[in-house]
Amino acid sequence: MIANNLSMVLSGAVAMASFATTLFFVKFWRQTSDVFFLLFALAFGIDTISRAALGLTHVSNEIEPVFYLLRLAMFALIIAAITVKNRSR
Repeated sequence: MIANNLSMVLSGAVAMASFATTLFFVKFWRQTSDVFFLLFALAFGIDTISRAALGLTHVSNEIEPVFYLLRLAMFALIIAAITVKNRSR
């Protein structure tokens, strides 16, 4: 029971950090209008939702792939942001 509570607290802390990172990238996107920052903000926004949902739900084997798909989408957005940024040079 204690391990489950600790896991929920840590998931919440990671979700909070991801949300702060999302706000950081949104701020720079609004200042520069660079797609790189927008894609990173979207990626960390997805991570925020994923981590918060993971902390608030009891994960069964049936639901678990959904969280991995969200992380896959997050990393795909990060790769897309880097690719777009490097192609613009």
